[in-house]
Formats: sequence, C-alpha cells, structure tokens
Amino acid sequence: MNASQGYGVVEPDDEFNRLLVEKVHPPGWVNPQPKNEYHLVVIGAGTAGLVTAAGAAGLGARVALVERHLMGGDCLNVGCVPSKSLLSAARMAATVRRAGDYGVAVPEGATVDFGRVMQRLRQVRAGISANDSAERFRGLGVDVFLGAAQFGADGRTVVVGDQSLKFRKAVVCTGARAAVPDIPGLAESGYLTNETIFSLTELPRRLAIIGGGPIGVEMAQAFARFGSEVVLFQRRDRILPHDDAEAAGVVEAQLRREGVSFHYGCAIREVRRSAAGTHITAVQHEKVRDWTCDAVLVATGRAPNVAGLNLEGVGVAYDLKGGVRVDDRLRTSNPRIFAAGDVCSQHKFTHTADFLARIVIQNALFFGRAKASSLIVPWCTYTSPELAHVGLGVAEAAAQGIAVDTLVQPFDEVDRAILDGETTGFVKVHLRRGTDRIVGATIVGSHAGDLISEISVAMRNKVGLRGIGGTIHPYPTRADAIRKLGDQYNRKRLKPGVKWILRRLMEWGAGRSG
Repeated sequence: MNASQGYGVVEPDDEFNRLLVEKVHPPGWVNPQPKNEYHLVVIGAGTAGLVTAAGAAGLGARVALVERHLMGGDCLNVGCVPSKSLLSAARMAATVRRAGDYGVAVPEGATVDFGRVMQRLRQVRAGISANDSAERFRGLGVDVFLGAAQFGADGRTVVVGDQSLKFRKAVVCTGARAAVPDIPGLAESGYLTNETIFSLTELPRRLAIIGGGPIGVEMAQAFARFGSEVVLFQRRDRILPHDDAEAAGVVEAQLRREGVSFHYGCAIREVRRSAAGTHITAVQHEKVRDWTCDAVLVATGRAPNVAGLNLEGVGVAYDLKGGVRVDDRLRTSNPRIFAAGDVCSQHKFTHTADFLARIVIQNALFFGRAKASSLIVPWCTYTSPELAHVGLGVAEAAAQGIAVDTLVQPFDEVDRAILDGETTGFVKVHLRRGTDRIVGATIVGSHAGDLISEISVAMRNKVGLRGIGGTIHPYPTRADAIRKLGDQYNRKRLKPGVKWILRRLMEWGAGRSG
C-alpha cells in the first residue's frame, strides 16, 4: 500500500487551511489495497468525480476514486465556494453603504477589513470541505486513492504510484484549470488566477483584470466594493459575451457606478514590473496605451486537464482546447472509458458536472441511453445585480430556424422589487412564435440565480407560460415578475376578433342572468 505524504501547504498557512487539507488531502493518508476489479474507476475528485463515485457506490458498485490534488476540485477549493464567500462580503459592504437610503444610520467611516474577509472565506471553505472529504467517501464505500493517475498500457487499469486498479469501466473527471494567454512579460511580472486570488491577505490598491467573462466581472465588482481601483481589459466589445447583450449592459452600468473602469477592444501587448508597480501596455483601437497596477488577475477562460493521463495510449481522443471528446452519452473513443465535467463539457459549471455524472452512472453501469443533449442548463453570474440565463437567446434560436416572440417584465413594475429598493433589471422570456412554449429566458436583477430555476423547471417539464401565469405566486415576491409575464401573454392573445366574441358572450350571459 502506498502512503500519501499529503498535499502540503495551502497558503496562507493558518488553522482553516490546515483543516481544509486534513479533510481533502490528509497527510499520511494510506491508500487501500486495490480490489481484484472495480466496476468503475473515477479519475478526479471534483464535482463530476465525487457525484459519479458516490452515486455508483450507493447502487452497490465497486468504485475507486483517484485524486492527485485536493478533493472537491475547483468548486470547493478555488471556485464556487471561495468566490461566493467573497461576493457575499462585498455585497454586505455595499448594503452597509446604502443603509442610509432606508433610514438606517451607520457610523461614519465604516471600512472593510480585507484580512478578516479572507479569513472568513477560509473558515467557511474549511467547514464545507467535510462534504468532499476523503474520510467521508471512504465511509460511503468508495476506495479513495490519493496520487497522480494514468491509464496503464493494457487499457484495463489505472496506475496510481506502484498500484494498479483494474476496471470494467473508467471515467475521466479531471476538470479544467485557468487558461493563461501568452503575453510577453506576464509570467515574469507575476499574476493571479482564480487558483491564487483567494490566497490574498492584503487588498491590492490597484487591480487590473484581463478578461470580461463571469470570473473577471464578479471579481471586478467585489474588489471595487472592498476599495480597490479596478480596471478591466476585454478583447471583445462588451463583457459577458455569451449572455444577453441588454442584460450584460445592466451589469456593466452598475459596475461603472461602483468605480470599475472598462477598456474594450484591447489586445495586451506587454506586461512588465518596476518599482512603481506592474505596467500593462495594450493596443486599443489602434492606439498604444499604458496602465499601472499593483496586481493582475487573468480571467481569460478555462483549459481542460488532459496531460499526464496516457490518453493517447488507451485510444481516448482529445484536444487541448475542447478537452476529451465524448459522444452524446459521454462515451470517449474508447468504449470502456467515459468522461464528465469540465474536462469534456462546453458548459463548465458545477451543476452541469453534477448532472453529467448522473448520465455516466446510467450509461456506464446499466447500459443506459441517457443523453447529455437532453439537459437544460441554466447559469448565473453572481454580480449585483445577478445575471441568469437558460435555453436559447434570440440569435441562437434564429440559428436553429426557430422564430420567437419575446416578452419582458421590468422589475421596476414589481412591487417586491420596489419595496426592497432593488428595481434594476428585468425578466425576458423567449417563446416559440405563436405559442406559450418557453425556449429560453434571461433574468438580470437581485436573486436572478434563484428565479431562473422556475423557468428551468417549466422548460424541463414542458409547462408553458400560461401554466406559470395561472399559478398563484405569493405576494409580494420577486417571482411575481415571472407570473406577470403569463398575464402579458394572455393579453397578447386577445386579438380584436377574440375581444368581440368575449363581449358578445358577456352580454348574452348578463342577459340570461337578468
């Protein structure tokens, strides 16, 4: 048996990070003696791997789970959990600053203790880590192996150190990492990614962010609220390019009000260090410009973790950008090997990884025919206001030859939003033309990430907008905005001819009752 020496130190080295490591890569962990054969060997203990392993073991399968780094993957350690803790603190700071608008007196000079913010982040993360711990999964009946894994030359084993794990089926769930562009001087000057920014203990006075996707935009707002001077560089002409342009504009306007500076159409030419800080040179609209900052966050996308697995040796096709290639049932080009999560999915979200893992369990263990294409995938950017989306936008619908009718309900016409003083944003729903069938929706506003689930459930279960509109919603709630769209749809159906018939029926009914 191989004894793991533990992952080592997660910076900063405090009681909470030590507790984290004790849970998700325990020092001195002794790998178990491998069974003769496993029904399933899972490589990678992020969300996809954990759900696959726990689900399969719960059904009685013999399962081995291998992790070289920290169990819990990006979501627990450098993704959803720490980022949302940070955003919660930033939101609290913004709420305190607005307290006077509600008649609540706050002492002058209220400030953010960034060190305490980050300590709370580490504390919360350490507490949640018990759910993803090596000990918990051992208790679920999973054989947990800590160490680097690669496929054996025979195509039937996964090798971890000097141990070989024989499998009937295997699943690659190795996730993705921050993609860093090849910018001259960037590596030498030093930079942050989502994998290192949550280790900060001091607030950068000036923060430059390269990339205008969800990570870049969320961190821009958070650090601006903490007091950093934030400048965001984006190669494209707007932030959040995969979201509804109008909704992204609402988010941008709010960040501008909070002091974030945006520079679009920027190609970063060089990064260099000096005593004055980090200097960024970029070409913007054919002009060369320079900025100086104290820290640089690179948020330019994700790259799949495919190196070192010997995928070539076992006939698993992949590429460095898209990751492991899978069919609609998540099978790789090797029929014994499946993949799930960020290493193979276009939608690199924790919730998507969860449901892809469920498909793998069905198809790998039970000859199922579940399809990834059947999933309806919502997503959310957790800025204030939040921006959530599900299904098709207008351009995607047009590309598929689907004509749509679009209905919009502004939050400034929703009583709960008015009462809360959070009227920014709207709910926008796209319907298949001439019907109430929802093909997509965007919500931008407070709690959009929670609200989008009502529409996702409706789409998944083929409930049209009339069904939502005919369902009582508690008053006053923000979800009433979605119900109001049902009223809009019903009003639009009342063409002049229909109204004439209804008037005649009312007159006839009134006459009879008289």
